[in-house]
Amino acid sequence: MKILSSIQLKELDKYTIEMEPITSIDLMERASHALTEAIVRRWDTSYRIIVFAGPGNNGGDALAVARMLSKKNYHVEVFLFNTKGTLSNECMTNLGRLKTCGSIYFTEISTHFDPPALTEKDLIIDGLFGTGLNKPLSGGFASVVKYLNASKATIVAIDIPSGLMGEDNTYNVRPHIIHADVTLSIQLPKLSFLFPENEDIIGEWELLDIGLKQSFIDASESPYSILDIKDIRPLIKSRKRFAHKGSFGHGLLIAGSYGMAGASILSAKACLRSGIGLLTVHVPIHNHDLLQITVPEAIVQTDIHERYFAEPVELRRYNALAIGPGLGQEEDTALAMMEQIQGCHLPVVLDADAINILSTHRNWLSRLPKQCILTPHLGELERLTGKCMDSYERITKVKELASYLQSYILIKGAWTAIVTPEGHCHFNPTGNPGMATAGSGDVLTGILLALLAQGYSPEESCKLGVYIHGLAGDIAAKSLSEISMTAGDIIEALPSAWKKILNDT
Repeated sequence: MKILSSIQLKELDKYTIEMEPITSIDLMERASHALTEAIVRRWDTSYRIIVFAGPGNNGGDALAVARMLSKKNYHVEVFLFNTKGTLSNECMTNLGRLKTCGSIYFTEISTHFDPPALTEKDLIIDGLFGTGLNKPLSGGFASVVKYLNASKATIVAIDIPSGLMGEDNTYNVRPHIIHADVTLSIQLPKLSFLFPENEDIIGEWELLDIGLKQSFIDASESPYSILDIKDIRPLIKSRKRFAHKGSFGHGLLIAGSYGMAGASILSAKACLRSGIGLLTVHVPIHNHDLLQITVPEAIVQTDIHERYFAEPVELRRYNALAIGPGLGQEEDTALAMMEQIQGCHLPVVLDADAINILSTHRNWLSRLPKQCILTPHLGELERLTGKCMDSYERITKVKELASYLQSYILIKGAWTAIVTPEGHCHFNPTGNPGMATAGSGDVLTGILLALLAQGYSPEESCKLGVYIHGLAGDIAAKSLSEISMTAGDIIEALPSAWKKILNDT
């Protein structure tokens, strides 16, 4: 699913009006009907509906929703803010239609606003401003927003919470943005919905399909998209009848220091659950017996050092390399790691301490082989890019870094982002907060190694890897709850996740 910019969304409306064809007011009526039905599904007539409408088309939607809810026997009150004495044509038309509904309490505000008393049994419809906003709210509108946010009423935002911009909110004034409980987004999500700092502003969000022209969406260029099962299923390679373990690659996993053997165990088990033919795990001497016992399917290879990785491995036998989980950051380890990956001809995954080492030896970044996959969580990423004011700035910096390295960078977390060397950003929809637990990233590294070893491209591996990782987490959460999940539970759910992708239609 593409994520279009606010400008493109406006063009999408215009294109639909021209090509369907349909009048602008009739398209607004269609959107308002979808909004109304979504509200009716969630809240019954015991709620008092208080609509706050602005002077533009977002306000026009709000006025139409007020009229439709009134006809469904909701008690509706409307406050239309017309401080400049100018309404959009569609807002004006819907105002005329609203006035034919005698049962609605209506107030038009041009100067002074006497706010209503609000309780927890009130449902506020936020239709003040939509995606056309290009600067922070101030003055009277900022005061209205702060008043609504301070109330105990439930807030439903039409398309986007008023005051929030669709993409870049780096210099926005956060107290001047509506904090919605539910956001009913028209047709497509907005980029800002996927950023963690906006979670309390967006609330739960739902997409409403109002039939805007798919041909325009398909033809539109956007660096941002959300992965879908339809994108993932075709990536999976079929297995030939006479295939053998050599057909599915041999991966090398360099992971684990003394006291951190668990990282190598989790990563190895996830790798073996993701289709690899052969796996060698390179560990310090002290971890050898533990790996041999806990992961009998893996070949265990020991380093010269008892407690950490200190000597590079000959790579001729292998098809892919992953390095970093639980590795430690000893100087010997750092030097051995850089010697290992510099000029490496294999597909490479760099995770955890491999990334931390690079962040303290920044001149080494230019020596990384192209087409690497880096999998930092936010803390590790910050050590690479420096502090960022918000997620939009972070995405911008990561795109620059991915381009410089000609590599793939995964920003792990809710809506894990895959940033490509070309500047594309794919957000992953699977996963849940139960995966915010130690070892979850090690599991992802093992999955990615397995896919690379089998011959998937780095981009295919990233897309398939993060999707299956999150899906396994969702399956585990469903049976165990988010609270009690461990990284090992994600591994145990991998077979069900692979089956679901392969078998569900």
